[in-house]
Amino acid sequence: MLPLRNIECVLLDMDGTLLDKYFDDYFWEHLVPEKYAEKFNITFGKAKEVLLSLYKAHEGTLNWTDIDFWSKELNLDIPALKEQIKHLIEVHPHVEDFLKAMKKEKKRIYMVTNAHYKVLDIKLKKTEIGKYFDKCITSFEMGYPKEMIEFWQKVEGVLHFDRGKTLFIDDTPEILKTAKAFGIKHLFLKVGANSKKKDAHSHEFPVLKDYRELLKQLGGMAPAVVMRKDSELHCTKRSLR
Repeated sequence: MLPLRNIECVLLDMDGTLLDKYFDDYFWEHLVPEKYAEKFNITFGKAKEVLLSLYKAHEGTLNWTDIDFWSKELNLDIPALKEQIKHLIEVHPHVEDFLKAMKKEKKRIYMVTNAHYKVLDIKLKKTEIGKYFDKCITSFEMGYPKEMIEFWQKVEGVLHFDRGKTLFIDDTPEILKTAKAFGIKHLFLKVGANSKKKDAHSHEFPVLKDYRELLKQLGGMAPAVVMRKDSELHCTKRSLR
């Protein structure tokens, strides 16, 4: 049981944690290789081999999710390709129930994501979950990816949260390890990031399969979930810059 009174601030990753990562995996593992193969007249298999090698070289850096970087690197219009399949963007089950409950309990709610602000804009427009957040922070604003301790140092300077009273949920163990090293007390690993893939087992962090589970774990949670429109704070592209 995680007592609700012990939580003042809720930090949430986006891709895989709030949104189904199927969109991103399909995009980078299927659509981009397909378009790359067409452009350079090579087989899909060869294109995927080349791209996976390039992805690996930039994993854990700001380039990893920088769609402007990948547009130049691959000579493809990455933002336009994302727009083409934005219908695949979906919110995980019961995410909105959780966000509404946190707003009702007057918790500070922030999105902390490695996603490029252009991708964030596309996804917030498609899902409309931005209204639940007090602010959305990207690694591009901070100048470091979430895998680096410097990201958390800068975020703390912006948000002024109490590490011992902060809940952070992410689908990447490496990022949770960094957050733990920084001193954030309450950590959950979101599994089932991609609804169409099986997860590798991890026992280092408490596992969150469904947000209903977390609502049950938060002791003192009122059963009714109500959202007051006048308390909604919108996360817009302007708030990112």
